[in-house]
Amino acid sequence: MSERGGRQQIPRPASFRPGRPAPWAHLPPERRRPSLDDVRRALADAPAPRLADTESEGVRASAVLAPLYELDGEAHVVLTRRAQHLRSHRGEVSFPGGGQEPGESLWETALREAHEEVALDPASVTRIGEIDHLRTVMSRSFIVPYVGELPGRPELTASASEVELVLHVPLSELLADGVFREERWGIPPQDRPIYFFEIVGDTIWGATGAMLRNLLALATGTFDPDEPILHWPRPGTPIPGITPGVGG
Repeated sequence: MSERGGRQQIPRPASFRPGRPAPWAHLPPERRRPSLDDVRRALADAPAPRLADTESEGVRASAVLAPLYELDGEAHVVLTRRAQHLRSHRGEVSFPGGGQEPGESLWETALREAHEEVALDPASVTRIGEIDHLRTVMSRSFIVPYVGELPGRPELTASASEVELVLHVPLSELLADGVFREERWGIPPQDRPIYFFEIVGDTIWGATGAMLRNLLALATGTFDPDEPILHWPRPGTPIPGITPGVGG
């Protein structure tokens, strides 16, 4: 298969319109092939991750892991395609992750979920960064995205109960022309950006698309600290043109 985009069901409202170009759109091709060293240095120099406005004691917390490894001088990221039988977000591309359990740190949550979903050995992961936290759609919960370094391409096994396919994607593919797209959903001034990456065989969007954009902007030196962190309005606030509970 060589066609970009997948079968994901995207609840695009009729009022959607094109958004801004990719932050890295002006970069020459050689600046769009980051190595693992490039990512590591960028995360070390990055500002502290911004917090979601829902973070407080008693709020449901989740964590995801963006596992990175180097192959032929290029950084690759591990993603998953969620199983088709799941009740929510079936067939969507995501990072391994899930809800925090009592007594564990959110980093431990990310490692446990990655082990459960794709059999990633927690001992093989070195934590190299944390990016902006993300509020989930129309709910009082938040996601903490961690970036982990792997010593090489891992041998992974998808858990049939959760994962249909494990994806190994070069960051250069995500940064290539024509892959990233921003759309504006909703009616101004209550509209918001939705980010898409059209890779071969799949569409990455929603929360995962937002986290990837954040990571790639940091990795390429195009991150804008003055850009508002991606938040949804507080629960109960309607967003014209958007169905609550989708796209996150």
